[in-house]
Amino acid sequence: MKFPGKPRSQPAASLPLCLILLKILQPGHSHLYSNRYAGDKVIRLIPNTEEEAYALKKICHQLKVDLWQPSSISYVSEGTVTDVHIPLNGSRALLAFLQEANIPYKILIEDLQKALEEGSSSQAQRNRRSLSEYNYEVYHSLEEIQNWMHHLNNTHSGLIHMFSIGKSYEGRSLLVLKLGRRSRAYKRAVWIDCGIHAREWIGPAFCQWFVKEALLTYRSDPTMRKMMNHLYFYIMPVFNVDGYHFSWTNDRFWRKTRSRNSRFRCRGVDANRNWKVKWCDEGASMHPCDDTYCGPFPESEPEVKAVANFLRKHKKHIRAYLSFHAYAQMLLYPYSYKYATIPNFSCVESAAYKAVNALQSVYGIRYRYGPASSTLYVSSGSSMDWAYKNGIPYTFAFELRDTGHFGFLLPEMLIKPTCTETMLAVKNITMHLLKKCP
Repeated sequence: MKFPGKPRSQPAASLPLCLILLKILQPGHSHLYSNRYAGDKVIRLIPNTEEEAYALKKICHQLKVDLWQPSSISYVSEGTVTDVHIPLNGSRALLAFLQEANIPYKILIEDLQKALEEGSSSQAQRNRRSLSEYNYEVYHSLEEIQNWMHHLNNTHSGLIHMFSIGKSYEGRSLLVLKLGRRSRAYKRAVWIDCGIHAREWIGPAFCQWFVKEALLTYRSDPTMRKMMNHLYFYIMPVFNVDGYHFSWTNDRFWRKTRSRNSRFRCRGVDANRNWKVKWCDEGASMHPCDDTYCGPFPESEPEVKAVANFLRKHKKHIRAYLSFHAYAQMLLYPYSYKYATIPNFSCVESAAYKAVNALQSVYGIRYRYGPASSTLYVSSGSSMDWAYKNGIPYTFAFELRDTGHFGFLLPEMLIKPTCTETMLAVKNITMHLLKKCP
C-alpha cells in the first residue's frame, strides 16, 4: 500500500497505526481463518438409487470432501440427505458430476467464508466481554469459557462448584461445574456435556445458557428451584477442549480430538466413537484420517477416559446423561449401535415425546425423536450407549438446530431461540426423572 507523498521507507513505529486504521475500516472480521474458505460451497445432494449413491461415495472420496451430514460416507445410500463442504477447486468437478449423473442437488451455502463472517458478531463487540456482563448470545473461545467458569466458581459458591476431572491430550484442564443446592441429603444427579465434536459450537453455547438460566431463575421459577434443590447437575461445557480450541484458531470445521497417531500424519479421534460399547463396529472407521475414526483402542482419548472414569465412579447417583450435538433437530435415545428396544423404553419414550412437544411449543421448531439407530443411523462406541450400558437409565443425545440451512454455522442471532427452546426440553426430561417414570 503506497501513501502519496510519503517516503517509501516508513519508520517502523508508524506501521501499526496504518494497521489499526485498516482494522477499524475493515467490515466484519475478514481475516477470519485467513480467508481459507473463500469460494468453498456446501452442497446438499440426495442420491435416487444405490448406483448413484455408490458413484457419489466414489467422487466424494476422490475429491476429499468434508462431509457435514451424515458423519460418515459409509452411511450414504439411496435417499440419504447428504451435505458436503467442498473446497473451491473441487466444487466445479463435483457440480459437473452431479449434473452429468442427474443427481438432484441444492447449494446450501454459496460462499462459506462469507457465511462464516456474516454469522458472527463484529470483533469490536467480541472484545467487550467482561465477565460481569458476559454475553450468552455470542460464541466464546475456550479461554473465555474457562475464565467464565472460574468467575462463576468464585462468585456463586452457594450453587456452583468447579473441579477438573483430568487433562486433555494437549494438557488442557477438563473442567466441570457442579450445579445445585448443597444438602446433606443424598441427591441424584444429571450429567450434561457439550462439544464432544469441535465444530458444533451451539453445544457449548447451550451448556453456558443452561448455567445462566439456573442462576438467574432459581429464585423465581418453581421448576428450576425444584431442579436445583433435588438434583445436582454436572455440566461440562466443552468436552473436546483441544478440538474446540483448534476450531477457533485453525479449522472451523474440525470435528475430532487432536491426538497424534504414530503411523499416520492425520490427527484426532472421533470422541463419540471411542467408548467401550460395541467399539469400532458399524458406523465407525478404523482409519485415522476419517472423521469417524474410533481410535487405536476404547478410551484411548484422555478426554473420553476422564469422563468415563468420572461416570463410573458416580454411577450410583447419576440418573441421567445428556449430550449436546448439532445439527439435525433430533432427540435421540439408545440404542445407537443396534436396532433393539431398550428395557425401559416406555419411560424414556414418553420423556422424549414430552420434551419434544415442550420444545416445539416455543417457536414451532419440530424435532424428530426416537432410538438413535433408526432415527439417525447406527453408530457404535457412542457416549450415550455407553452411559446407558453402565447403568444410567435416562440417556439422551440432542442434535440441535438446524436442518442444514446454516449447518454448523448457526448464526449468533439464533443462539437465544435455540437455547430457549432446548431449555424447556431439558427441564421436561429432568422433571420426568424426578416424578419417577409413570
